[in-house]
Amino acid sequence: MPERIFRNRAEAGLALADRLRQYADRDDVVVLGLPRGGVPVAFEVARSLHAPLDVFVVRKLGVPGHSELAMGAIASGGVRALNQDVITWYRLSTETVDDAARVEQIELERREHAYRNGRTPLPIDGRVVLLVDDGLATGSTMRAAVLAVRRLGPSRVVVAVPVGASETCRDLAKVADEVTCLETPEPFEAVGLWYEDFSQTSDEEVRRLLTTARLGVEKKTA
Repeated sequence: MPERIFRNRAEAGLALADRLRQYADRDDVVVLGLPRGGVPVAFEVARSLHAPLDVFVVRKLGVPGHSELAMGAIASGGVRALNQDVITWYRLSTETVDDAARVEQIELERREHAYRNGRTPLPIDGRVVLLVDDGLATGSTMRAAVLAVRRLGPSRVVVAVPVGASETCRDLAKVADEVTCLETPEPFEAVGLWYEDFSQTSDEEVRRLLTTARLGVEKKTA
């Protein structure tokens, strides 16, 4: 059993921030929340560490008939990251990948528009990126996010979550520079079991948190 069940995503974010104190008050750190549920967690991390906050929208490209298995992903910034091993194993054609990417691009663009209100993404090149979500089950979306962020030239990629399956956290350490999973309960079963309130995060809440974080940074630098 874990040490605690988190009351909500905000409490989980504060606990996660305590573990990430080495990244506080640095001008080379950016916190990226995976929408939607990762953003409330990332908001508290960014506020506690005095770091800028942004979203990183990732859409997994599932293998036809095996949607949980990622053959790649598309992400914010026009990034496409493909898993060539999966593509080769399942003998997936370029057309199959392109078709899946077109479908997911529609939802990615909808979310980008909904969350950013025309603002450009924060620069990642040469920076330490803290990729934050509310938990890790299979880890396929986070893995895709790590691979996609790598294409944008960060100096370091850190995966940070309040709770995750232990095997998933170990596997992500193979692609990320650092993985912080506060709690790795056994048996894990599902992320939502480790929150008292795991209600769905809305697009409006994501927008509100991003706006609040941006205004806080502008006030600090004014």
